[in-house]
Amino acid sequence: MFERRYEKHVAITGIGQSEVARPSSRSAMRLTLDACLEAIEDAGLTRADIDGVACWPGDHNNGDPFSPVGPSALKSALGLNVNWFGAGYEGPGPLTGIINGAMAIEAGLCRHVLVFRTITEASARIQNKQASALTNKTQGRDSSYAWQWLTPFNVFSAINLMALYTQRHFHEYGTTPEQLAQIALTCRANAMRNPKAIYRTPMSMEDYLASRMISTPLRMFDCDVHCDGSTAIVLSRRDAARDTRHTPIRIESIGAALNQPWSWDQISLTEMAAFDVAKMMWARTDYRPQDVELAELYDGFSILTMIWLEALGLCPIGQSGAFVEGGRRIALDGELPINTNGGQLSGGRTHGLGYVHEACLQMWGRAEGRQTSRNGVVAVAAGGGPLGGSLLLVRE
Repeated sequence: MFERRYEKHVAITGIGQSEVARPSSRSAMRLTLDACLEAIEDAGLTRADIDGVACWPGDHNNGDPFSPVGPSALKSALGLNVNWFGAGYEGPGPLTGIINGAMAIEAGLCRHVLVFRTITEASARIQNKQASALTNKTQGRDSSYAWQWLTPFNVFSAINLMALYTQRHFHEYGTTPEQLAQIALTCRANAMRNPKAIYRTPMSMEDYLASRMISTPLRMFDCDVHCDGSTAIVLSRRDAARDTRHTPIRIESIGAALNQPWSWDQISLTEMAAFDVAKMMWARTDYRPQDVELAELYDGFSILTMIWLEALGLCPIGQSGAFVEGGRRIALDGELPINTNGGQLSGGRTHGLGYVHEACLQMWGRAEGRQTSRNGVVAVAAGGGPLGGSLLLVRE
């Protein structure tokens, strides 16, 4: 089906992350520079080596808390001379920068691409609690293409949409609140071992069930936690990666497909674009779901992690509840550890690149306090609804 699989010639060679805080006293640009300079140094490169830069959502939202720093501002701040400049919005969601950067490298436009993602929604919510509402993100994003049909019915947050998927999953497959809780409980247990995580206090099943219902059946602890922070990744052409500091982490396969209507109300309420994404990813590799040893799966809301488990074939469709029940299977020392840094539910909403950063820490054996032994083949997925992207990462 795919004759040219460009991603196989691209590797991750360096990572960086600023402080993750709620909120941070540092400016958005300072957070971005902290992450990017750390990633460049981590790869053993200099700013002069970076000849490509990419970001999602890029300059379209530049200046608002969802994307306070875009690639044009970063290029100026770092004094980069680039041959390729990637600043697009939609695409496959939070992993767009990595997917586009890998394409630019394979196209011969550049050798080392700096990909970053900065978010400052925690600071913004101090001034305006509605700062992260969908109604405030419509302008300039999609010209109200979808939200114009939803906001008149009080769909002001993505949780109102995700609650529909959750309720349907409960109805179709018998999933229970106690099973869903295991995503939040596992993330919290992992976050307690991550010094950068926002929430690091213990959480019990009783605590979860007692938390405030936000949009039935999703509770407060089913929602990710807004934060301020920046994450950066250096992508390198594989032959150029030989000169970098770490053993390269190869991008074995990517998924970015959308084979269904963009509107959320026209697709199955137990599936999302995640299933299209996964089908594409597995079609581009000889690896199979049973080869995956570790998974970093989007948890903007807890139900999304369960949908990604099913979509990626890491458990049978409809059986994610039974798969995570009790939490043992997905714990740090389980057969398939997930969201080892605490995810977005407890670690902080670093929005996509945080999962890639954590996957690399695990694969390089640098995840102090939460290091897993199963980290040779790692699946990373980000996004929900009509936006989704995935990576299959393999150690060289």
